[in-house]
Amino acid sequence: MIVTWLKFIHVGTIAFWAAGLIALPFLYVQRRGLEDEALHRLHAFARFLYVNIVSPAAFIAIGTGTALIFLMGTYENWFSAKLLAVAVLTGIHIFSGLMILKLFEPGRAYPLWRLIGVVTLTVAVVTIILALVLGKPRLEWPALFANLFVPGRLGEIAGPFIPWMK
Repeated sequence: MIVTWLKFIHVGTIAFWAAGLIALPFLYVQRRGLEDEALHRLHAFARFLYVNIVSPAAFIAIGTGTALIFLMGTYENWFSAKLLAVAVLTGIHIFSGLMILKLFEPGRAYPLWRLIGVVTLTVAVVTIILALVLGKPRLEWPALFANLFVPGRLGEIAGPFIPWMK
């Protein structure tokens, strides 16, 4: 029963996370030409959305996903590809937060080309994640990477650099 609840929470928080990452650039593009109270309200709303909704959703999605890994023991190539896509989504999340810090300084704007690029990339990454999870395709890594995705390999690689792993 705990796996069912974790999956429910995981899927729900991923939905909030993805929706927030798609919505934020639309808020950013509204920054152009705003001043004073209107600018401060937009900034406050963008920060609220990022800090109070999108970031906690990301944190809970990653936490429940990690718990599900241990409970379900998924070690297939499609899952490694999904984790790579989640890492890209996490990068988008980080850069979105950095944008809030920079965008609301005087004289800044969010160009339309960036909106189109970021939203397209975010939708593509979320679509890839959904395709991997729902389709569970049989993937074969190129020989160069195949050895890197073997369970326990990260510990072997990092072991010499982390004293308590020896």
